Amino acid sequence: MRLVNGSRWRLLWRRGKGFGPLKGKVCAYLSLKDDVRVAVRTGSVNAGHTVVFNDKEYRLRIVPCGFVNPRATLCIAAGANVRIDVLMREIELTNAGDRLRIDPQASIIEDEHVRREREDQFLISKIGSTGQGVGAAIVDRVRRVARLARDVKELSKYLDDVLMIVWRAIQQGQNVLLEGTQGYYLSLYHGTYPYVTSRDTTASAVCSEVGIGPKMVDEVIVVFKSYVTRVGGGPLPGELSEEEAERLGLVEVATVTGRRRRVAPFNFELAKRAIIANSATQVALTRVDALFPSASRVRKYDQLPREVKEFVEKVEDELKVPVTIISTGPDVFDTIDLREVK
Repeated sequence: MRLVNGSRWRLLWRRGKGFGPLKGKVCAYLSLKDDVRVAVRTGSVNAGHTVVFNDKEYRLRIVPCGFVNPRATLCIAAGANVRIDVLMREIELTNAGDRLRIDPQASIIEDEHVRREREDQFLISKIGSTGQGVGAAIVDRVRRVARLARDVKELSKYLDDVLMIVWRAIQQGQNVLLEGTQGYYLSLYHGTYPYVTSRDTTASAVCSEVGIGPKMVDEVIVVFKSYVTRVGGGPLPGELSEEEAERLGLVEVATVTGRRRRVAPFNFELAKRAIIANSATQVALTRVDALFPSASRVRKYDQLPREVKEFVEKVEDELKVPVTIISTGPDVFDTIDLREVK
């Protein structure tokens, strides 16, 4: 099983076979390339994942990005937090309702949770919360008063035991992909507290949300953007000015909030810690084409410019983990896959 995680950083695992958390494009690629039969979404709606497939852009916040593989069963884990309005829009967008399974113990984000969060000036103004109600919903879950998916009539047709779906797929030798959300340094426990999200974002936490034990994980793929970004408050070593980011062509807007992301160069020290914390065995590099426009849409490693290869080699040398996936453009297949070479 594989687990894909990120820091803006993500995680991937493989065993007989299964997978875990990545950013959207990488998850979508793996679901197709490795014929994933079960794709599981963890986390919540406060992180967006963009997938470009068949010339169409999908912006997802809760449906697994593995939806692009029509043979994949799409699951939302017990540890996930679901906003029903967001879910229903994405079911319509992806036309994936017949394949969707929601664990009965996934918790529900109510309108009240959104209101409470958006009225919290500390969260919104200082921390930079997305205001999606996730933190308030988790508070109610801890208090044991949260409404769960099993309590929502309109979700009844989707309910199923996600742990057992994953387990049966592994026993049958199928590929399973666990999709995590948000970076390692947004972890409630291990991140840049208090500028963090409402839950743990490590590979271990992804497994926990699904109900899978660590011995089921063979490979952990951490996804690194080729430069560092973050939205909202908190430290960002080496942060570039908005003018410098624009000059370098590294301006980005967050999927959920529409806010401009702050930018800094790739940070090897932060990356090393993310590698250790997530037990990473592989690295996926995304947005290489933004950092090196000459690499745009290149799909073979031999065709990459020398400067790009040198960057990839430096990442491998510094982190002591092989770079196996390189994203060179927005489309799912704008990807260089070195897994069979390494």
